Parts: sequence; structure tokens; C-alpha cells
Amino acid sequence: VTGASFVVFNGALKTSSGFLAKSSIVEDGLMVQITREAMESLRQALREKKNFRIACGKTDSGDVKEYVDVCWVESDEETNKG
Repeated sequence: VTGASFVVFNGALKTSSGFLAKSSIVEDGLMVQITREAMESLRQALREKKNFRIACGKTDSGDVKEYVDVCWVESDEETNKG
């Protein structure tokens, strides 16, 4: 589990790159590179307030060990308000 101050979703990853998706730590945040199709699915999930999972790693590797989960939660935290 990685905590981050911000998340950047980049929808410019080419299918020919050989990756399902790529994630990397950038300063104190997380950058997730996904395909255009995955970006459209993510946008739809955000509109509908549904959880979304992004599997990261090489396309030819059958064992995916890294995921980026976008999850909606019930509690409204008061942290960092104002």
C-alpha cells in the first residue's frame, strides 16, 4: 500500500508498449500510465462512482503483482479541510 499526496492518470500508454499499465512514484505522488481505452473506462467509473482496478505490469506476464485501486469510501474525513 502506498500513500500519495496526488495521483496523475496519463492515458497515453500505447498498446504496443508491452505493458497493461505502468505506475511510478513521482515526488510525493503517484503517476499511472494507462491506455486510452482504460482511461475511458476509468472516466466512466468515476462518473458512476464505482470502484476501479488497474492491473500494472507486462502484457506477456501472467502473474500481475501490482494494482492501482480507485475506491469510493463512505466516511467523510475532516483531515486537511480549509
